[in-house]
Amino acid sequence: MPLLEIKNLQIEFGSGARAARAVDGVSLSLEAGKTLCLVGESGSGKSVTALSIARLLPSPPARYVGGEIRLEGRDVLKMSSRELRGIRGGIVSYVFQEPGASLNPVFRIGAQIKESLGYHRPSAATDAEVLRLLKLVGIPAPESRLRNYPHELSGGMQQRVMIAMALASQPKLLVADEPTTALDVTIQAQIIELLADLRQQLGMALLLITHNLGIVGDLADDVAVMYAGQIVEQGPAREILQRPLHPYSQALIQSVPRLEADVERLTAIPGTVPLPGSFPTGCRFHPRCSRAQASCSAQPPELDSVQTGRRVRCPLWKASVATQADSQPA
Repeated sequence: MPLLEIKNLQIEFGSGARAARAVDGVSLSLEAGKTLCLVGESGSGKSVTALSIARLLPSPPARYVGGEIRLEGRDVLKMSSRELRGIRGGIVSYVFQEPGASLNPVFRIGAQIKESLGYHRPSAATDAEVLRLLKLVGIPAPESRLRNYPHELSGGMQQRVMIAMALASQPKLLVADEPTTALDVTIQAQIIELLADLRQQLGMALLLITHNLGIVGDLADDVAVMYAGQIVEQGPAREILQRPLHPYSQALIQSVPRLEADVERLTAIPGTVPLPGSFPTGCRFHPRCSRAQASCSAQPPELDSVQTGRRVRCPLWKASVATQADSQPA
């Protein structure tokens, strides 16, 4: 049984004729100890999907209009407020982007971590456990750092503190929502490497939300590519990175800068992600797709199974397979 299983999730904001569906039929699963990367541009519905796992979306305006979210076999959408308090931190913890905005500026780092410990593991709310967590996330000189205020730490150190707070409850699933945003490239790599090490060391599952396919390769077991509220491609990370089938997945990979490439201009995807409530008819990516055909604007494509564990929402995937097969050296 998967640790996390999402089936046909549908989430709307607003009500009546003005309701806008931000997540439309999303299905995902994540095994214990594995890493799933949910990839897509801003506005694709990634964060809304992630926040729904522990029902952190304020309702209203959010409404869960269909589907299931199962953690350890239990449907989160049917849980009482008391049951939800038990899974928030107890089973699933979150690390958000912009750590400086998440930390309380008037309390010392040690006090904030100890507060998290006191809520989830009261007997472990000690300076010794705070130091252990700071060491676990790679903060140097933790004895002195626990007395620092957030503004006295760099962005990378602040994010490490946020990870320590998330780990204080010993969760089985860590959701990292764009954890490297606003960090420089070197620190981004360090945070991703830290998450990979912690997942292996602690045996927890990791759901990584990102718009950058460049950080996925060495971390993810599986990848789900999301666009305009839907999963458009899903499968093992290595296969999607080496052989993307959906034009959107291909465009995301082509837009990643490469040091070895001698190009004058970076590849970009034209246009923007449509807003919920304004999705185009047919394939939602067709207005931005260089391979779009007349039929793409008429018929909404299904998420078809290509092979075991691999799915794609585009009827052109067969042509992609044939083209890539022809390009392979004999």
